[in-house]
Formats: sequence, C-alpha cells, structure tokens
Amino acid sequence: MNPVLELAQQLIARRSLTPDDAGCCELIGARLQKAGFKLEYLNAEGVTNLWATFGSGAPLTILAGHTDVVPTGPLDQWHSDPFTPTVRDGVLYGRGAADMKSGIAAMVCATERLTAAKKIKGTLALLITSDEEGAAQHGTKHAVTVLKMRGLKPDYAIVGEATAAEKLGDRITIGRRGSLGCNLRVLGKQGHVAYPDKADNPIHRLTAALAELSTTVWDKGNAHFPPTSFQISNLKSGTGANNVIPGEAEAVFNFRYCTESSADSLKLRVNGVLERHCPKHEANWWHTGEPFLTRHGKLIAAAQAAITEVTNLKPLLFTGGGTSDARFLAPWGAEVVEIGPVNDSIHKLNEHVIVADLERLSSIYEKTLLKLFA
Repeated sequence: MNPVLELAQQLIARRSLTPDDAGCCELIGARLQKAGFKLEYLNAEGVTNLWATFGSGAPLTILAGHTDVVPTGPLDQWHSDPFTPTVRDGVLYGRGAADMKSGIAAMVCATERLTAAKKIKGTLALLITSDEEGAAQHGTKHAVTVLKMRGLKPDYAIVGEATAAEKLGDRITIGRRGSLGCNLRVLGKQGHVAYPDKADNPIHRLTAALAELSTTVWDKGNAHFPPTSFQISNLKSGTGANNVIPGEAEAVFNFRYCTESSADSLKLRVNGVLERHCPKHEANWWHTGEPFLTRHGKLIAAAQAAITEVTNLKPLLFTGGGTSDARFLAPWGAEVVEIGPVNDSIHKLNEHVIVADLERLSSIYEKTLLKLFA
C-alpha cells in the first residue's frame, strides 16, 4: 500500500474532534521515535502537543500540523462514515482527509525517508498539536511560548494546511491576514412603539453604527494583501412582541486586516463610530492573530522549486484565507510557508483528498527539506 495513504487512513480513523487528539500523536510519535527522533510532549489544559526533533545545530526547520478536526455535521449526508477512511474512484474520504491528516502523513513519511538516507544537516522538528480548530490557546501557541523560553529560534517552518486551490501545488501560502472581532452590546431603553419619545431604541443606534462601519474604507491593502475587510456575522435584538421597543441589541463583527492596519488602530476608529451613535455600549474585543508575511528568501525559493519539480506548476504566492497556526510561528522569527492538498472540501461534508496527491505532497516536503539542508 501507498505508505502515505496507509498512515493517513490510520489517522482519519481516530475520532480526534478538537481538542481531543484521540491517540494520533501517540501513533505519529512511535513512527518518529523509530526513525531516530527525540520526543517530548508539551501538553497543556488537555491539549496534546508533540515536539519531536532529529539532528542538531542550524538550520532548525519545523514541520507543523494539527490532528484535531471539526465536527462532522449530519452523518446521514456523508456517503460513508466520516471516521471510516474510504477510498472510492481514487479519492480518500473522511473527516480530516484534507484538513489536515493527509498533510501530517505526508510529512511523517518524508522525514522517515530523509532520516533513513541520512540527509538531514541541521535540526528537523515536528510540532503537532490538537488545538488548531478550537480555541488555539493551548496548542501551538503554548508550545512556542515554552520553546521560546528555552532560547530556541527556528529558521524555517512548513505548515501542512490544505492550501491548494484546484490542483496540488498551484499555490503556496506565504502570509495571513490578522483577525480581530468584537461582541457588541448596545443599551437603550425599553418602551412601547407608540411612544418612542419615552424609549431609546438600541436597534436604530446599532444599525446606524453598523451602516457606517460597513461602508468605511479601512485601508487600501498593498502589493501582498487585499484591503482590510469588515463583516457582520450575527445580529440579535427584540422581545418577540411587535409593539415593544427592546432595551438592548447585540452584534458580532470581524475584521480580517492586512499589514496596512493594526488591531489598535481599528479599535480606535470603531470606538469613535460607536461613541457617536451608541453612547451606551459594551464592546468585548477578541484578537486571534496578527497579520504576517514571509518575504522571498531561501524557504520560498526551495518550496517553489520543489513544487515545480513534482507537479510542473509554478505556484502562486498567496496570502488569503483564514487564520492558521502559522500566525504563532512567524512572530517566533521563522520564515513560514503553508503547503498542502486541495482545500475545496475542508470543513465540509464528504471531506476528501485525491489519493495520487498524497505521495506527491510527501515528495514536495522531502525535496523542499533537502534544499534547505543542502
């Protein structure tokens, strides 16, 4: 059997709903230990974090990934059990097939070949967590904090997220936008709709503020990033009666912001709008990551060359999509890229990956590492 496919199936069969690792890291660790890696678990608050290293000295290159997966959704809408890995017509189906157990399997098999051939000149590490799809506070973020305190600083990091758009190798993620969100509560005064002078309608105040926020140009982006975007995801208000002005209204909104803005600057501008329209409000902000960009250097060059050798494609350098654990690795000082399978089925029903892409992805990782260690 294809060794990457075999390992991917073993991982998919484990019901690792975030933040449960469900034994995935134990399986991976046993493989890596047999290949000569030193294992350490940097677990926190029920989250499994495997740190495995091989070799010594520079460069320190990290392969990073997560074993946790999102919930399956309605089981009756899956064509096969999501935790029974199934191959049909050259496609592997199962929760985590694309995001990102196939990426981890490809990484592990690539490292096994490299260690057996004694091709590692420096330090190769794998950082595998079970807290990427959830709160992401006790996974890679925690492990990086611990490793930073030891004085470790990586040179390169490759994250195995599903980043390809239509074909394996058609793009590399070299940066991510920051994410800033807010749970907003606007306070008014409840009353009868026939006597608005005796009430204060928070819906009117909130919608006026949101209208201004949704039409504001926050920045114009730059050569690497699109402009910062503002999106409202939730609205809530009303008592259920059609003749009552409610006493409060709530909204949830999110910024995906580029390097032309900062979390602080966005908060300041939003607060100005809220003060004008909603003098009585409560804003609970949450910030899940700063934007980052990996400049063209040895890692991007190595990844581009490896992808072209394997797929004959010239990958697009991409900075879109959501957040990933790369947001914790980039500030650590590493050049970071994300390379993985096609992402059109991630988080969806009948998640899948093309079987033929598994060995090719493993080969991309192997060739990229060979160029970095050369």
